[in-house]
Amino acid sequence: MVKTVAIQDFLMAAGPILDVRSPGEYSHGHIPAAISFPLFNDEERAQVGICYQQQGRDAAVELGFDLLGPKLGAMVRKAQAIAPEKMVRVHCWRGGMRSGGVAWGLQMAGFQVMTLEGGYKSFRRWVRQVVSTPRNLIVLGGMTGTGKTHILHALKQQGEPTLDLEALANHRGSSFGSLDMPPQPSTEHFENLISDRLIQLDPRRPVWVEAESRGVGTCRIPAEFFQQMEAAPTLEIVRPLEERLEILLEMYGQTDRAALIQATERIRKRLGGQRTQAAVESIRNERPHEVCKILLDYYDRTYRYGLEQRNQVIPQIDVAGLSPEEAARLLIAKAPFLVSASVPLE
Repeated sequence: MVKTVAIQDFLMAAGPILDVRSPGEYSHGHIPAAISFPLFNDEERAQVGICYQQQGRDAAVELGFDLLGPKLGAMVRKAQAIAPEKMVRVHCWRGGMRSGGVAWGLQMAGFQVMTLEGGYKSFRRWVRQVVSTPRNLIVLGGMTGTGKTHILHALKQQGEPTLDLEALANHRGSSFGSLDMPPQPSTEHFENLISDRLIQLDPRRPVWVEAESRGVGTCRIPAEFFQQMEAAPTLEIVRPLEERLEILLEMYGQTDRAALIQATERIRKRLGGQRTQAAVESIRNERPHEVCKILLDYYDRTYRYGLEQRNQVIPQIDVAGLSPEEAARLLIAKAPFLVSASVPLE
């Protein structure tokens, strides 16, 4: 007998998660642990949808069975390769006929099958609940090149709860943020990844997160969670200019010049024509140090302006000369005292 359970029981159960929606639906957003196991490809799904609109439900169901029949044997063999112990979790969009049909076929083949009540739609409701749940956050701020991301990674290595939004978004959060990075997920899947990470963290401990604007490249931080970030205590990482330049050179020194020029041109209106031209010429002439100096001047002014808009005292942590690991240890030691100083101005 196929067992249907609610989202939390479904996520905690054993066995691979098989997402039987179409490849297009899966690529737009899915449960992070799920494996694409499509009942219909994108074209077949469209055919069933058109049939439903033009001829009604019964005709669409018949077409669905016609499409499914020749596939059942191959799907069973694929499921056996994925789950040799014959225990799987199956879901579709709404917990309807697609997951029901696949679950029936796999059960007939001897599988122990669990389906998700409400399907992926119920998972998305759960995601909204997770990202809106109040949490204790500590936000790492600081100018470009201060090594915030490296410090965040070091904090994680030292056992601190962290949320790396840039890693989940595949973007470093600026005009240059997509360089040397994989394609970005959709905002929907970005939200899924955030919720998946948050539930892995101890809710009793504060979570370290890097300061970001609402948009990380094309991904948008959920409004409910971003509001918590804006209200959370912030610590500003401070590092000398030369050290910041070295960090940026290490990050972008080997990046393709054409890609660097394209990223620079994207901020021409804000950077100004003269400085844009100077930066582009420095890229072409392989003077990365000069490029970074020009861009840091722009990003520093932007950062200072944003800082002035926040009616808040923000404690500074000077990490001059410190490795990410040393800076992380300093933050762990000082954060309990510094966070209390990060308060609104009267």
